[in-house]
Amino acid sequence: MPLVFPTPLIPLSTAHAYAAFFTFSYVGSLYLSKSARLSFKHGVTVNARPGEPRVKDSEERWRNDPEVIRARLLAASVSTALSVAAVFWLVRSVTPESELRKHPSAPVWSALARLGVTLDIAHGNPLRLVLPCLVTPMLYFGPLYASWLCETLPLQRRWSVQGSLSPLFTTWIGIRNYVVGPLTEEIVFRACMLAVYHMAGASRTKMIFLTPLAFGVAHLHHAWDIYNRYGRTASAARVAILTTLFQLAYTSLFGFHCAYLFLRTGSLLPPLLSHVFCNIMGLPQYSLHVRMFPKRRRLIQLAYLLGIVGYVYTMRRWTQAEDSLFWPAPGRVARY
Repeated sequence: MPLVFPTPLIPLSTAHAYAAFFTFSYVGSLYLSKSARLSFKHGVTVNARPGEPRVKDSEERWRNDPEVIRARLLAASVSTALSVAAVFWLVRSVTPESELRKHPSAPVWSALARLGVTLDIAHGNPLRLVLPCLVTPMLYFGPLYASWLCETLPLQRRWSVQGSLSPLFTTWIGIRNYVVGPLTEEIVFRACMLAVYHMAGASRTKMIFLTPLAFGVAHLHHAWDIYNRYGRTASAARVAILTTLFQLAYTSLFGFHCAYLFLRTGSLLPPLLSHVFCNIMGLPQYSLHVRMFPKRRRLIQLAYLLGIVGYVYTMRRWTQAEDSLFWPAPGRVARY
């Protein structure tokens, strides 16, 4: 259990400063080294059709180039380590000297608990750890049913370790999208961010609906990449703006979901696994699924509807930890 106090430990302005550091250090780290920065050759012939990316020049460095991915993964990992160190230092700085003399390691365990690195939510019942991780798959009940119809779920005919699972975790794009990206983003934009705002006494509503905006803003830098890849034309600018606005909305909504999971459970595991799962599944494609299986239209509609209803039902019932620091049970006093 973390060291807890009856009143907030830091001013809200301090939490804002830490949040700004987390955000700008994470995004800024991607541009510090030359190998991590994208490179677009000016003067190349714009050979893209409207709404389609152009052909990459051999002298350019694009986002999916292996050397760029490797450099960015290293940069993001270092930035994440700095953010975690900042939280440890903050917890250490607010720990009373009397407590440090009695328990020198107390700030370490307290910081880990505030970062959601704990299994205490289980309290001897594994379901308390497993059920929160199933809330997101419940929302995807419709797409999962469509995948079952396509026979692409694990152990089905069109699924294989080599063709379906291995590319997710053995290619640089897969390692970025499904391993290092989700892990570093959840540590920084969920664990670190919510830890400092909780220490400042921010309300749960603000932590759920305002902190994820930083997660959304952190993706705005993709606009420059899209504009260049799509030909640096007026059409490319429209694609970049629309794509970025959609990404901002989607990442913010997803952030609300993950912030809620983190606060309800007090654990980093549910939002992390949700992040990986959503990256693997992608956005639900109801129209595509209906076109693929017109004879199953009603069942697909029902599956999508059941997913939404199931998500609403399970979101509160499957996520409440017995003694969450961030979301105390009714009747319990808030702790910081």
